[in-house]
Amino acid sequence: MELGLLGEVTAHLGGRSVDLGPARQRCVLAALAVDAGRVVPVDLLLWRVWGADTPRRAPATLHSHISRVRRALNDAGDDDTAIVLRSGGYALVLDRPDQVVDLHRFHDLCARARATDDDVHAVALLAEASALWRGDPLTGLSGEWVEVERDRLRQERLTAAHDLVDARLRVGEGEELVAELCASAAEHPLDERVAGQYLLALHRAGRSADALQHYQRLRERLVEELGTDPGEPVRELHRRILAADPALLAPPPGAVTDSAPPPTRATPAPRQLPAAPAPFVGRRTELDRLGLAVGDAPGTVVISAIAGAGGIGKTWLALHWAHRHVDRFPDGQLFVDLRGFGPEGDPMPPAVAVRGFLDALGVEPRRLPVDPHANFALFRSLVADRRMLLVLDNAADTAQVTPLLPGGGSCTVVVTSRNRLPGLITGHGARHVPLDVLPEAEARALLTDRLGPARIDAEPAAVDALIELCGGYPLALSIIAGRAHVDPHLPLAVLAGELRDLGLDALHDDDPAASLPTVLSWSRRALTPDQARAFALLGAAPGPDIGLPAAASLVGLPPHETRAVLRGLEQASLLTQDGAGRYRAHDLIRRHAATSAHEELDEGTRAAALRRLLDFYTHTAHAADRVIHPHRPAIRLDPPAPGVHTHDLSDSREVLAWFEGEHANLLAAQHTAAGRGLHRTAWRLAWAMADFLDRRGHLHDQLTVWRVALAAAEHLPEHGELVLAHRLLGRAHAYLKDHEEAIGHLRRALALAERHHDVPNQTHTNQVLARAWERRGEHRQALAHATRALELYRALGEPVGEANALSGVAWFASRLGDFDAAREHCRAALALYDRHYDPEGEANNLDTLAWVDHRTGRHADAVRRHERAIALFRDHGYAYRAADALDHLGHPHVALGDHDRARAAWREALELYRQQGRDDDADRVRRQLDELDRARPVERR
Repeated sequence: MELGLLGEVTAHLGGRSVDLGPARQRCVLAALAVDAGRVVPVDLLLWRVWGADTPRRAPATLHSHISRVRRALNDAGDDDTAIVLRSGGYALVLDRPDQVVDLHRFHDLCARARATDDDVHAVALLAEASALWRGDPLTGLSGEWVEVERDRLRQERLTAAHDLVDARLRVGEGEELVAELCASAAEHPLDERVAGQYLLALHRAGRSADALQHYQRLRERLVEELGTDPGEPVRELHRRILAADPALLAPPPGAVTDSAPPPTRATPAPRQLPAAPAPFVGRRTELDRLGLAVGDAPGTVVISAIAGAGGIGKTWLALHWAHRHVDRFPDGQLFVDLRGFGPEGDPMPPAVAVRGFLDALGVEPRRLPVDPHANFALFRSLVADRRMLLVLDNAADTAQVTPLLPGGGSCTVVVTSRNRLPGLITGHGARHVPLDVLPEAEARALLTDRLGPARIDAEPAAVDALIELCGGYPLALSIIAGRAHVDPHLPLAVLAGELRDLGLDALHDDDPAASLPTVLSWSRRALTPDQARAFALLGAAPGPDIGLPAAASLVGLPPHETRAVLRGLEQASLLTQDGAGRYRAHDLIRRHAATSAHEELDEGTRAAALRRLLDFYTHTAHAADRVIHPHRPAIRLDPPAPGVHTHDLSDSREVLAWFEGEHANLLAAQHTAAGRGLHRTAWRLAWAMADFLDRRGHLHDQLTVWRVALAAAEHLPEHGELVLAHRLLGRAHAYLKDHEEAIGHLRRALALAERHHDVPNQTHTNQVLARAWERRGEHRQALAHATRALELYRALGEPVGEANALSGVAWFASRLGDFDAAREHCRAALALYDRHYDPEGEANNLDTLAWVDHRTGRHADAVRRHERAIALFRDHGYAYRAADALDHLGHPHVALGDHDRARAAWREALELYRQQGRDDDADRVRRQLDELDRARPVERR
């Protein structure tokens, strides 16, 4: 069998074409073939074939497509290619993918070419790889994934073509390549690698003048379109051509030359450094000290700790040095603001910082461990032996930094902090780089660089006064320079007079918070009224950052007007925007903004703005929750305040991404609402976050959120809010194995619901009580509450709730050994699920029925049902429940003698348990794996 992806998607057996059916069916085969030999999860496979708008019946259709592809291959006489269902997805199983699939053959040939030291052999391998291409990849297919994959493969083809040219240049070719490279240079006029190849080929062809002329055209084009000069490799080649370097001529056979431009990286490294500061002056001693640190003995992490007061220029120094030496770190640069001295008073936990690093290093969110220690270990593994730079900015103390330090000796770490971090210096050998105010000459140079020498020379006395009043503080000097630059007709003497009147001489104090706000209060006078009002309100907003929709609600302007206002604040250096489009202010600037809000905005204005922001978070989170959990009983919301711009979210992926991005802000918003006595808002925010926190396994956040919600509910007149708060707080305690607290809250919830004859809340509370008793090992108590919940659901006439309750009764009956009753209840639940879509409930029920099948000897049926349940859990983001189903799956595999699949299922369950911090479950599965390994010698006999 030969499968073709590098052109039209085809299959041939013995030279005969195989009919693969319509385009979507061929897309299924292509989506499996690109990962031949590896499991493609069902949700990923569905996205590849249908895109983000996957129809409801897509899983069933996918199964049909796979069956037809199997039949087409079998009918053609192929016995070696198989599409198999494995844990969580499908895999195209081939003995030698590189012999069957042209894409994998292409990858194999390219990898062998790049690994060999024989350039002649590399040319042959790369030429063979290029010959595999029959046209545009995946021809005949369409869709979101196809377009992304097609672009990726085009880039791989282009890289291989460049590598082939490099190899041909290394073996001595030149004139033979001129025509080919002329066309390539015209197609890619700004590609410096192609330009270097073309220059060298022209030079070897005796056309050095043409080579120099082409370099000049390249340089002019780069300057005009990108504002930059050619890179060092092309400039060096240009110098060598000018000097008629004999080493550039074609080498003798077998010789090695470094004249060709170096190959590019196949995968981009993370480049997280913010822009280099401008202007930047002085700091030569500190820059030299940082440079010396990198030259220390290898084998240990090189750490520099830049310490000084807030606003002294620590981050500017770190970034300026990092950009000057970026070539020393080819494997990437990571940057994080640890918020050690932010206005909210809560430094960023190291676990949050390392998650950002793992995302930058390409770790998929669904693969991220939940346990912080596992995240730190994964991070150290990923950066081991890489030449990388880590800039840890604004650290609170040594304890915040230590978990983020790499373990190997190839990385360099630069830490900035207002503290001197003695523990980092003593315990980890960090080089101390103290930072003080700028000397008078460097302060003058900073103003001159920004305003120009003519303006500085025109008012020497005013410049002397500005430098004296700013006390050498870089932040103060930059703000003043920016104000003068914006208004070129404003005399510097006026600025000096205002600064003298505002008392900026206090900048000489060791505590910058006592003086820098004065400079900032003056700086904001240049803002427009809308900008000044937005600046003040942003300082009072809860959370570490803010997105554009939330900011629009806060300031009460339409989003497009808000964007313009925020852009003005960015230009005034009062606000920064990250790569995700979120806005954040420096801690000192934000503190000043919060002070401005209290001084310049009346209480009614501030309260209305905060009300709009809280309404934004409440309504958006509520609508988002309805997308991912449509069967959950809804709550009633008041209409949002005028000026609120809710953020519309259409599908579950978008919803979960929004919750991830706003997680910290939602927690802060609830805390703020509770603190201001907005009890109903505090309770509603808890309700809206509940499902997201449950799906992601944020157990401690659940506990915190529902404690706040319970305190709020006690101030509300309705009993239902108090019942639900007790219930979900009890549930959170149950998850964390605080059994007494859990049962206590749940009993109070049930008693309150019974007192008010609230049947729905009695029903839900009985269900949660059943699970809580189960966690204590009290299965009869659990069954009693599950049975009561079923009776109540039937009385209410809620079919989905009844199905879930049937499934719960079945589970607890099975735990007590009553398998006939369990099976009967499961089948009744399945009948309801067939009529009412509830993927979570259906998956739970399938898992229970599979458990009953296993316990009654129907092991093959158990495997099939467990695998379907796992697929449903994964498709809808229920990683917590998928872990249990994987644990259950291993047992029927063992009973069937398929120990390898049992081992695979348990290893996956073990990893999920570790990520979710479920230590007891992880220990149990580890024991199961140990028992399986001990049984292996018996298997061999």
